[in-house]
Amino acid sequence: MENERFGVIRDSMESNQLLQKAELGKIKKRCFTLPGSDFTYGLNSFLKEGGVAAAIGQWQTMDPRAPAQQRKLQPHYVALNREAVKSGLVTAAEHQAYRNTHEIWRPVYKGHLHHPTMTFPPGTTFGISTRPSTPIYDLMENKYQHLWIEHQKEERERLRLKSKEKLKKARMQDNHTTILRRFQPREDPAPLWQLPRFQKIGPHLDTFPSQEARQKAFNAQHSDGIARRGLRCQGIYNIS
Repeated sequence: MENERFGVIRDSMESNQLLQKAELGKIKKRCFTLPGSDFTYGLNSFLKEGGVAAAIGQWQTMDPRAPAQQRKLQPHYVALNREAVKSGLVTAAEHQAYRNTHEIWRPVYKGHLHHPTMTFPPGTTFGISTRPSTPIYDLMENKYQHLWIEHQKEERERLRLKSKEKLKKARMQDNHTTILRRFQPREDPAPLWQLPRFQKIGPHLDTFPSQEARQKAFNAQHSDGIARRGLRCQGIYNIS
């Protein structure tokens, strides 16, 4: 028994005392010596259940589980109708043909809801409440049209006031002085060409008492025309 060997001795097992050198003229044995007859193979059991006496005196058994009852199934018509509609079927004959060729099942609930804990108080009304009917007199008098028009007027007035307040905060109102300060006089255009014999001819009508009054009037008109509208600067004031 002591000379029997099983398995292969690896090269890494150099520290093992069971290794032996190869005998002269023989190959090296790749094995190890079995332990003695008092060696116990396997894992030690630390459980103490009483031994043979306890096993003979009582027999511990597990209660067998009750066999699982096969659940009863029924066709799920809601899911079948939904899938049929997704497939483009709309008529009753097409739906019946779809049910005959397709199967969708659901378990049968015997006398109870899917959520047995959900309770409803007595007198509960399910669904959406009906909207009260519209008075016929309001329709005949176009009441809703008048209300809509009034609402639009109020909305436009609110927007106008809001824009007016924003305009006041954005800039100050211009007056005659501020317009004159920003004005840059335009250069006089070149005079039109005339024949030499017509260049020194004076006007036939002169309504000014003197040349000085004439010049003052033209200067006043030119200064006042800066804030006026029109091509000749003789229109209304441009203050808006």
